[in-house]
Amino acid sequence: MIDNVPLYKALMGHKERAKYSFHVPGHKSGKVFPNFARREFESLLPLDQTELSGLDDLHDPSGAIAEAQQKTALFYGAMSSYFLVGGTTSGNLAMILSICGQGDTVLVQRNSHKSILNGIRLAKATPVFLTPEFDRQLGLATAVNETTLREALIAYPEAKAVILTHPNYYGVTSDLSSLIELAHRKKIPVLVDEAHGAHFVLGEPFPRSALAEGADIVVHSAHKTLPAMTMASFLHYNSKLVDKETLEMYLQMLQSSSPSYPLMASLDLARHYLSKITADEINTLLKSIQLFKRKLSTIPQILVVDSEEVDPLKVIVESRCEASGFELQKSLEEKGIFVELADESRVLLVLPLTPLNGVDEMIECWQEAVQSFNIHPKRKDYSFKATSIISTLALNYDEMKSRNNDITIVSLEESSGWIFAEDIIPYPPGIPVILKGERATEQDVKQLLALAKQGARFQGRRDILTNGVKIYR
Repeated sequence: MIDNVPLYKALMGHKERAKYSFHVPGHKSGKVFPNFARREFESLLPLDQTELSGLDDLHDPSGAIAEAQQKTALFYGAMSSYFLVGGTTSGNLAMILSICGQGDTVLVQRNSHKSILNGIRLAKATPVFLTPEFDRQLGLATAVNETTLREALIAYPEAKAVILTHPNYYGVTSDLSSLIELAHRKKIPVLVDEAHGAHFVLGEPFPRSALAEGADIVVHSAHKTLPAMTMASFLHYNSKLVDKETLEMYLQMLQSSSPSYPLMASLDLARHYLSKITADEINTLLKSIQLFKRKLSTIPQILVVDSEEVDPLKVIVESRCEASGFELQKSLEEKGIFVELADESRVLLVLPLTPLNGVDEMIECWQEAVQSFNIHPKRKDYSFKATSIISTLALNYDEMKSRNNDITIVSLEESSGWIFAEDIIPYPPGIPVILKGERATEQDVKQLLALAKQGARFQGRRDILTNGVKIYR
């Protein structure tokens, strides 16, 4: 079995051979380490190596890493796959920079992760935002529809790329095939941030992967749903429209020259784990999930949102009581239950790729966490009306730079209609409500006020209610 995980095998072989370390890292395979923490780290540190003989080089692979990446590409059906040690962020940046340059137009789904939007900013490209559809039943922005993309391609025939997110953070999926076909007819590559879909390769009952639908580059956060370490991701290349050498150049530029071997080995092992899952094991997993959701549904203070469009590994739990999603999250944490995220009315659970154990004990903790909240059986009325389906920034990046001296602060309540001079990003999920250079609408401000008052955390800005927001005069 170890032969199927070449990088892990190489690391274990080195561990057996190595007697003395006269190289980096400074912990010397765990011999130099604080005593009080040694026990927790001692089994991992001997695998934390550098580019030694037999361990290959991520930036010029020809041995164990090359073989591990080839096995990954074969498993996922890609031309080439690459290990990422800087998370999906590094892959998103690399795929954008490999295609887009200064002034280039790129069509991008508006509810994209900040790393996508930062990549466009680094490329100094011109983003054209495509507003996704809004599912009123789920209360969530989902995916770009075919009509929106078709209209954008007509309006912006010079577009260099289409950038999509699939699934959204809550696991809501859509059919990408028609969107990819539309773009490919125009010889425009499609780049997909599929951070939450590394397991889609398993097939039904999981959604179809963007790779299977023909996307040119797909990035997976292996650590989100596979047994890989945090920051460990895959980038898959499957294109005749994107220059592979340029992509590889940016991957080298954007990733550390001292990549983590434990992270890379965890990617090798995650791919192996996924490849060995059988149909029977998937069925057992699904039965476990269904049992958990059924028992969770008996708690009157919450509603388990059920939809065929949601990835089975994601469970959306909506408040049916006086508590907001943030208050539910806090109460659950007091009972030792930590969820992926909270919003105004929900918490999101990410389930493992293995059957849940101790379901009855979990349900008991949930009941204890929410039993003090008064029940409000009426569901929240979700509504959203996009002011523009296809939009651009009010200021381009050069204009923003030239107006650095024109920045002032206004209260959040008075910010509607102003062009923001900063990104406002609730985290998680890391999707900006307002981008620097965007003109805020009343709906944007209303959403921000609700999030801030209920305790949402904004990256870099936890004080927007008291200290206001930055705008261009």
